[in-house]
Amino acid sequence: MKHSLFDILIRPGAFFQDAIAEKESLKIPGLIVLALGIVSAMYAYLIGGLTGKMMAGLIPGMESIIAISTILGALFGIFIFWGIWAGVFYLISSLFKGKGTFKRSFEFIGYGYLPQIFGAILTVIVAIQYIPRVIVPEITTAAAQDPQLIQEAVKALMHDPAMMEMTQIISIISIVFLLWSANIWIFGMRNARQLSERDSALCVGIPVVVYILYIVYTMTGI
Repeated sequence: MKHSLFDILIRPGAFFQDAIAEKESLKIPGLIVLALGIVSAMYAYLIGGLTGKMMAGLIPGMESIIAISTILGALFGIFIFWGIWAGVFYLISSLFKGKGTFKRSFEFIGYGYLPQIFGAILTVIVAIQYIPRVIVPEITTAAAQDPQLIQEAVKALMHDPAMMEMTQIISIISIVFLLWSANIWIFGMRNARQLSERDSALCVGIPVVVYILYIVYTMTGI
């Protein structure tokens, strides 16, 4: 391949024009998504620590259970999202009479995750700065008998000033790097499915905008 992975970030059109001539391979995209999953798991571990601390009084060992489940959820969740984005883009591109295999689309969408690794690293840095400032309410064994008290404790955690500010900053970071990925995905789908610039932009842009609106809604509805 003539172009390096760095070209994905700054010259995605040239990168995919070169990559389309190569044999389909999920090795490098898979490693990119795996790297993102590992960094995302670090963030999930930090956030899971807050929930584990809140639930520590309920069941012995709850903190370890929550930590393991959040790490695995983040790691495997990234691969699930990879499949979902590729599937959505592939289906929409079919409306524009796109050509090319799903595996090629899946491959090129994987490459597009590269910028989000940097976003995930920033997210971890932000979390490290804010999490020590979050006041975590503890749920005692007695309180566990009252679902209302548990609900109030969770609400108090989510509305903690430091927690809210951290969530808002991380949401903005996620949107910025998702848009960067979306730009790469547009070029990727254009080449993978032989689409026009307009059709590839619509193919990627519509679901990404919907997802961003969901992020904004969640961020403002905390």
